[in-house]
Amino acid sequence: MIIFPAIDLRGGKCVRLIQGDFDKETVYSDDPQATALKWESMGAKFLHVVDLDGARAGSPQNLPAIKNILDAVKIPIEVGGGIRTIDDMEKLLSLGVRRVILGSVAVENPALVKEAVQKFGDKIVVGIDARNSFVAVHGWEKSSAVKAGELAKKIVAAGVKTIIYTDISKDGMLSGVNAEIFTELAKESGAEIVASGGVKSIEDIRALKAAGISGVIVGKAIYTGSLDLKTAIEIAEG
Repeated sequence: MIIFPAIDLRGGKCVRLIQGDFDKETVYSDDPQATALKWESMGAKFLHVVDLDGARAGSPQNLPAIKNILDAVKIPIEVGGGIRTIDDMEKLLSLGVRRVILGSVAVENPALVKEAVQKFGDKIVVGIDARNSFVAVHGWEKSSAVKAGELAKKIVAAGVKTIIYTDISKDGMLSGVNAEIFTELAKESGAEIVASGGVKSIEDIRALKAAGISGVIVGKAIYTGSLDLKTAIEIAEG
């Protein structure tokens, strides 16, 4: 299982939100590059970067900060947030981003997902962010009528191999994970699932590993110290 430390960018700074609420923001660092280096030095093999401004605006907004992270670390990074066109994807991939994460566009323009997979293969992953199993879009500020399981099946049919599934109700809450919802989606869709939302402690890492989840995104827990990243990586990889 891969542990993905999260770096959420807003205004070029490294922040965390509670349940995706832009009014409930904590700034953890003015220097995302230093944060990326810190997680790399603790053994991270892959970083998860979210352009929060991009998610809201509908196009990438933090490219200079993303470029700084890429210049600083040797490990691969994946980026999501406001990626809605083939041009957006090409821009990020040409910077050196390993994988791009499609979110709202997977709900609103499934044909684009198929085109992206045909063009870029496994460099395309899809983020499904759900509240009460319904998919949320546009920086989580709107809910759709699409159920997470239905969307997962469609995007797997379009060729997507990996889905990042966020349980919004638990995101930023340090309340512990609900491993069951991730295993259900894995069974329903046949995709590799990267779990996101609610990770608090080593017990969560153990539960997700035992459930056969392929990856887990850790955010607030490593920023507040409730989870030791080094130990989490050892358990995930052991």
